[in-house]
Amino acid sequence: VLHAELKLPAIIGDHMVLQQNLPSPLWGWDAPGTQVTVTFAGQTKSTQAEPDGTWRVKLDPMPANDKPQTLTITGTEKKEIQDVLVGEVWMCSGQSNMGFTLAGDWKGDIEAAASKLPNLRLIKVPQVGTQELQNDFKGQWRASTPETARNFSAVGFYFGRYVHLVLGVPVGLIDNAWGGSAAEAWIRRESLEKDPRFKSLMESTAKQEAHLQSEKAKTDYEKQLAIWKEDVEKAKAEQKPSPRQPASPSQWLTGNARPGNIFCGVVNPTLGYGIKGVIWYQGESNAGRAWEYADLFPFMIEQWRKEWNQGDFPFYWVQLADFMAEKPEPGESAWAELRESQTKTLKLPNTGQAVIIDLGEGKDIHPRNKHDVAARLVRWALMKDYGMKFPYRSPEFKSMEISGNKVLLTFDCFGSSLRPFDVDQVNGFAVCGQDKVWHWAKG
Repeated sequence: VLHAELKLPAIIGDHMVLQQNLPSPLWGWDAPGTQVTVTFAGQTKSTQAEPDGTWRVKLDPMPANDKPQTLTITGTEKKEIQDVLVGEVWMCSGQSNMGFTLAGDWKGDIEAAASKLPNLRLIKVPQVGTQELQNDFKGQWRASTPETARNFSAVGFYFGRYVHLVLGVPVGLIDNAWGGSAAEAWIRRESLEKDPRFKSLMESTAKQEAHLQSEKAKTDYEKQLAIWKEDVEKAKAEQKPSPRQPASPSQWLTGNARPGNIFCGVVNPTLGYGIKGVIWYQGESNAGRAWEYADLFPFMIEQWRKEWNQGDFPFYWVQLADFMAEKPEPGESAWAELRESQTKTLKLPNTGQAVIIDLGEGKDIHPRNKHDVAARLVRWALMKDYGMKFPYRSPEFKSMEISGNKVLLTFDCFGSSLRPFDVDQVNGFAVCGQDKVWHWAKG
């Protein structure tokens, strides 16, 4: 802070929603040593700006309140934050299937038209990939309208709308999804480096960084770029599609796969803001290392919980959908292995998984039915966090018994039911003997 000026991060601003029944951390910057006083809903909290200019207070837990209130902060100057509500706050994270907007949903146009909900508030965090911790971002809270909702996460919007309408309380949604992102980018780099399970990952990262920051990488890219420009001109003359531009070294260095990048640029600016929990839809980018994801994904959840210092808040994710053509013969599947790694993560407390393998589209990695995805996801929250009575778990394998030439499989359906989708038998089973050769089996 170079001169006396009270500043607030984007996450703390007009139209925001504070999490009910939990302490609400508020922070900002002012001239070192300045007395900062925060007043809201009959509470007054004071603190002094630190030598680096930062200050932080915590409001006492409050019940939900849908009546707009003004939050006043006084330091070297006075700021009034207008239209503040108290309710439920959920973070919507992951890659492109979480970032997939309401406008892209099969019913997105009509759903957006019906999205004028003044007490459902939305904020998006821009995609910034960096190794330097960021403390703010460009964005602002907005009420849900046909204009704001259509460009918001479809899964996030549907999830939040259900919570809002079922509970009858204000809801705030933070969308920080980044398409194509890898799980390791969402974790603080130092945490990954300290854990021996990720030694190989971090060694390969260091090699990649050294290469991309070398003069050779820069020279090679300039050569590739020159060739590409020639190919583009040639394609134009022949009226053919233009070839894809080669990736620059900086693309990975500032992108969504480098360990720690998204944590620094996207997560850290909102770190500590009071939330109820997180919904997550990611995994496609880690499928090539599905075995590693069995450690990496639960590690990420544990690290976020430590970073937030808010206990084991709810963390619910979407298992990967159906995608890619059926194979003539059963065999290895990176996506199936990734799904298993996701399922194993249910060992952590306060976690839940929405299985959507029957909602995918074999030819589209971005299935456009996001409403049913969110409807399955929100059952976990409504049941576990809000005391509703709904079937909320997908059928899971329970036991296997071999009888003659048949295998009897038992599933726990948790009050739901296992139903084949649009077929008269259950597909997808395969068996093998001691020769380890797999064969399709009729279910």
